[in-house]
Amino acid sequence: SGAVLGKAVFRAAQALGLTGNELATVIGVSPASVSRLNDGQYTLNGKPFELAACLVRVFRSLDAIVHGDARSMKAWMTNQNKHLNVIPKNEVKTAQGLVRVMNYLDAARAPI
Repeated sequence: SGAVLGKAVFRAAQALGLTGNELATVIGVSPASVSRLNDGQYTLNGKPFELAACLVRVFRSLDAIVHGDARSMKAWMTNQNKHLNVIPKNEVKTAQGLVRVMNYLDAARAPI
């Protein structure tokens, strides 16, 4: 549901080192809405729901790749990525960039 995803994306954003304002930009809601996400007072739907689901996938894939290492996760988000040629934390702020990072991590995580 939108409330469950709201709590999940709030926690995922924290783990990825995103501020509340950055999360608001990523999922396309106001900063005030983000602050209400975690306590279940704001329910995601429509585009913000879809974008939040993508960000949770980014978190889950990256978490699996770095084996739950919080420092490595935040470092990956804030450093230039040579394959994507971007800083992931900046790239996820557009829907296209978010999907690009999600697909990159899904591919990196998948066994070959």
